[in-house]
Amino acid sequence: MLAQIRGNNQLLGVLCITGAMLTISIQDTIVKWISGGYPLHELMLGRSIVAILLTLLLLKLEGGFGQLRTPYWHLHLFRGLLIFTANMCYFLALAAVPIAEALAIFYVAPLFITLFSIPFLGERVGPYRWMAVASGLLGAVIVLRPGGSSEPAAFLPLISAVSYAAAQIFARRLGLRDKASVMAFYLQVTFILSCLASGLLFGSGTWSDGGHPSLAFLMRAWFWPAAEDLVFILAIGVLNGFGGYILTQAYRISEAAVVAPFEYLVIPLAILWGYLLWRDLPDAVALLGIALIIGGGLFVLYRERKLGKRAQALPLRPQR
Repeated sequence: MLAQIRGNNQLLGVLCITGAMLTISIQDTIVKWISGGYPLHELMLGRSIVAILLTLLLLKLEGGFGQLRTPYWHLHLFRGLLIFTANMCYFLALAAVPIAEALAIFYVAPLFITLFSIPFLGERVGPYRWMAVASGLLGAVIVLRPGGSSEPAAFLPLISAVSYAAAQIFARRLGLRDKASVMAFYLQVTFILSCLASGLLFGSGTWSDGGHPSLAFLMRAWFWPAAEDLVFILAIGVLNGFGGYILTQAYRISEAAVVAPFEYLVIPLAILWGYLLWRDLPDAVALLGIALIIGGGLFVLYRERKLGKRAQALPLRPQR
């Protein structure tokens, strides 16, 4: 009976993680789709307002708002700033870079988590994981093609990956003290405050020159969305909230080592959406780099599982 329950949980976890990757890939595709008409910080503000309402509902169901009183609120806000930076860099890249390549470069984040765990968590990394890290970073270099004809904005997902990895190091510490819903609340508060600050800085459109797609996405003036686009903006918030919830559920009900590899499904999904909507397909060189990144990440997950480090296996995607 216990084996059957465990098997059902594993299957449900895989279904949840698959649904989460589908949901998140659709969210990213919508952001790229409307990136030519709106400023990024306005879209993220709308998304975060929807997300914080969902988070408050979850907090109410989990025991009330009293749990928000935490002595570590400043660390939560700092982690939120790191994830805000990760989100900004990733979405700014989407305005100029094929979605599959941006995602692939971002997915070196687990490799940076491995690197950061050495000085900040005191972990030991063996030769096999060093080889996996080297493989993934080589893959990122191949996709980026520095010195060649690569789009400069393609380096933004790399910055995103570093910021996200640093945030996850904080998450490992904070997660021992506060619930995930508390972490999500402070994350969304940080997003709302940061988006409002970005709006004050860029929202007038004074610095916008309509040049590079990523810069235009950052510096475009705020304006009230058209009715049809407002539906897209609300959808981003709902997809983000729902995707984050079922992603968390996948890791809650199933072993992290079982569900984590399925996060890489988001990359072929991104290739599919990129081809259907923009006729973007990675060339052979980019596919080689993507394969090395995925291979390195999967091997790190395999070693984590073999070494019995389930507690350190975290969702690869930002909990936005």
